[in-house]
Amino acid sequence: MLTIKTSDELAIMRQAGRINAEALAAARAAIRPGVTTADLNAAAEEVLKKYGCYSPFLNYPGPYPYPASTNVSINEEMVHGIPGTRKLKEGDIVSVDCGTVFEGWVADAAFTAGVGEISQQAQKLIHVTREALKIGISKMVEGNTTGDIGSAIEKYVRSQGMHVTHTYTGHGVGQRMHEGPQVPNYGRPRQGVQLKNGMTIALEPMVLIGTSETRVMPDEWTVVSADRTLTAHFEHTTAITPNGPVVLTVLEDDPDYGLDTTKQL
Repeated sequence: MLTIKTSDELAIMRQAGRINAEALAAARAAIRPGVTTADLNAAAEEVLKKYGCYSPFLNYPGPYPYPASTNVSINEEMVHGIPGTRKLKEGDIVSVDCGTVFEGWVADAAFTAGVGEISQQAQKLIHVTREALKIGISKMVEGNTTGDIGSAIEKYVRSQGMHVTHTYTGHGVGQRMHEGPQVPNYGRPRQGVQLKNGMTIALEPMVLIGTSETRVMPDEWTVVSADRTLTAHFEHTTAITPNGPVVLTVLEDDPDYGLDTTKQL
């Protein structure tokens, strides 16, 4: 189902997005060696509870109900890592994905960060994945297509000697966490669904160093690179508006991604 949001609905989603950004900021601030993935989940949950919100991830249907409010994925774990007792180590990279439901509307975002000092390869991976998201967001204007977004992302990532997953995609978001359209991180220009003002999309490049192949671990949720090389994941919920793309999952004073976060919806 693909939905077009009114300006009032987008304003609520922006509030959801700012709460989600605060939750992710709390998780990021907790990252250090010795902290568990459950600790990062708890930091994000505390913010959601402060605002009377909850995560749409919790109890999300799957092989069994998802048991946490966030995904916390380390190193070769690309997405859907279940928070638990695993401790972060110096040199790890960790991805945190969080969703927020506020007044019935959903926001969804993710980031990857290093734990202490990380390798140059890991630094480049994080930079490339963040830049891929910026490039994809820049294509989110009325009249473009999902293929325009995916093509631009994949072209950039491949130019850096890395790969995007062909198995997991971005998606529309609104009163449900997963709405239409699906937005792959690959594609052909002018192909796919045409973008319209009022659409909201959670765009999420997932980048792998080795190959594009992935596997699901025995816990039936965690997705890893097939060759166990490093992966990274960045995501923002963004609205398509007459003023251009408006990122909803950032704080008002957040200079993240060098994008204007004050645009009118």
